[in-house]
Amino acid sequence: MRDAVPVRLIAASLMLSLAACSEKALLPSTAGVGPAPVIPEPVKSLIPTVDIAPAKGWPAGVMPSAAAGMTVNALATGLVHPRWLHVLPNGDVLVVESNAPARPDAGKGIKGFVMKKVMAKAGAAVPSPNRITLLRDADGDGVAETRTEFLKNLNSPFGIALIGDMLYVANTDAVVRFPYKAGDTAITAAPVTVAALPGGPLNHHWTKNIIASKDGSKLYATVGSNSNVAENGMDKEVNRAAILEIDLKTSATRLFASGLRNPNGMGWQPQSGELWTVVNERDELGSDLVPDYLTSVKDGGFYGWPYSYYGSHVDKRVEPPRPDLVAKAIKPDYALGSHVAPLGMVFYEASLFPATYAGGAFIGQHGSWNRKPLSGYNVVFVPFANGKPNGKPIEVLTGFVNKDGDAYGRPVGVAVDKAGALLVADDVGNVIWRVKPAQ
Repeated sequence: MRDAVPVRLIAASLMLSLAACSEKALLPSTAGVGPAPVIPEPVKSLIPTVDIAPAKGWPAGVMPSAAAGMTVNALATGLVHPRWLHVLPNGDVLVVESNAPARPDAGKGIKGFVMKKVMAKAGAAVPSPNRITLLRDADGDGVAETRTEFLKNLNSPFGIALIGDMLYVANTDAVVRFPYKAGDTAITAAPVTVAALPGGPLNHHWTKNIIASKDGSKLYATVGSNSNVAENGMDKEVNRAAILEIDLKTSATRLFASGLRNPNGMGWQPQSGELWTVVNERDELGSDLVPDYLTSVKDGGFYGWPYSYYGSHVDKRVEPPRPDLVAKAIKPDYALGSHVAPLGMVFYEASLFPATYAGGAFIGQHGSWNRKPLSGYNVVFVPFANGKPNGKPIEVLTGFVNKDGDAYGRPVGVAVDKAGALLVADDVGNVIWRVKPAQ
């Protein structure tokens, strides 16, 4: 027993070393972007590619770079792993400071041990603060002068929705609600459970986002898969890799759309009224596979996971196969690139930015670990026309990774503030960035 830990460490170190020497992308990053991405043959390897931008945080005086014609400043600094954002009608900004819950069944075996080390190196091993902080910029100068603890003692919270005088929060295992009054800087009421969400001791993808229907009668909740490609068994995937619909009158939950490996950000497209989401696709098929994507979500739609990707491309790792489901898999609308890890997404409906931004989507891309060279680690904008993506993504915020490959920050949630500026949660830099057109 005394030798077990050293052997495990040696094996883990060997896996990381071998992975660092493994395959690289053969296609340009642009090949996996747009409505018709290139889908090459998968790369088979015993050890997955691992390339991480070690989390360092922002040095004094350094900040990300905004696109030409834009400026960026810090709305707030010194937060603890800020992941998600919600702007209240009065302009207050809610920041969800959160991380993964305890997951006793996750990370078992040598591969699991290695992945824990990978996530720690990437800055994802911070204990969850389990709180929501309120920021208020009363004088409108783009810097929050008021900061209060708005909600505490949550359970790895993520998504937020406000409907009337009720604030809904998606914990990792349930949607809960609290009474809210405009101007409140703290809520002390006990949470009321609205509906359970898939959680449990494995809880591979723990983040749960929510968005309200336009009439306020329903919530839609994202639930990521409990595995990479169902290696833990499909019995562990009930109501996962999906978007669930929650009826707020009855708390009844139904499967709205499935086959979405890890959906996160959602939004109602302003022109079409359709629900859209960004999705993190599967890993360990090589640096050029599989493109993460932005897609409209159809009621009852199936999007392939785990049996196929990007429509009918069969994943041969999944047994038994399901050709019946592959035949009905919906091809996503728009590829964002392989392993860019899109998390935040918001449609632009304000008027501060030029008219070319109207109706398009800002997307926070957290960045890769399973690709060489790195991809993501930026905020992009996808233009829309007539309710559909129209054109190439535009980099809005970059510079999160330095020339040595270290991560100063990693974008997650995005939101539009009351003035129309873009807000970006940076969970490694512990900053909320604010982007607006240059004066």
